[in-house]
Amino acid sequence: MVSARGVFQQIHDNDDAFQLFCSIAAKGEDQGGWENGRIAALVEDQELAPKIARHGADEDKHGRIFNALLHRRGLEPVPVPDDTDYTMLLERQGIGLAHHRLRRDEPLTDHDIVTYLAHSRVTEQRASEQMRLLCRTLGDHPDIGRAVRMISADEDNHLAYCHEELLRLAARGHGRRILATLQQTARAEVRTYRDVSLAVMAHLGRILDWSKATMAALDLGIHAVYQYERVLGVRRMTTLEMPERRNALGGPSPGTAPV
Repeated sequence: MVSARGVFQQIHDNDDAFQLFCSIAAKGEDQGGWENGRIAALVEDQELAPKIARHGADEDKHGRIFNALLHRRGLEPVPVPDDTDYTMLLERQGIGLAHHRLRRDEPLTDHDIVTYLAHSRVTEQRASEQMRLLCRTLGDHPDIGRAVRMISADEDNHLAYCHEELLRLAARGHGRRILATLQQTARAEVRTYRDVSLAVMAHLGRILDWSKATMAALDLGIHAVYQYERVLGVRRMTTLEMPERRNALGGPSPGTAPV
């Protein structure tokens, strides 16, 4: 029987698989750090800008953590296959703020900010859920447990911040645009997550020499999750509620803790 804990343990125990897994994760975090840094520089809202900057600083920190996990095993990051590049694939579908827009030194409009926050709310939902899964399976691991728990706590804060800021914009009259953007983003995200998950498992399966039966079981599970999300699960990405923790990104950004 294929279990999440068993799959993650196999990835951790194999240098090549661990190298690819951490490289994919680090690239996504580094990309998020750059995007949030540029957005923070272009936002004129003096209350929102430092929160976006904090978000970017957290993403940069996560990238350093994944690279540190590699270096502790004497490994270096490897090139990330295009079909596993979640952030790039979303951008190609017009989801989020395009990089050519972020490279222009022009202040962001309210429309741009809605696009950014809706994209973040959907992708941070995914990140929060993924890190909680890693916490359940590897949170007590002596080598990587602390890093997993730290990143998971940050992703929960990012998700809370997105809820709060989108509700603030909705109260200013942007509710219909927010809902439409969330729905468009969520539909694209669940498709992209399915495709990236299949690609990642295929690359790892070749490295770990998984059997056809194991690959078939993993693929079946990924497709089953997609069908559920497409019909019912997408709603969790498109609703907004005030988080229990308010102003989650309002404090100073912590430094990189040792892992």
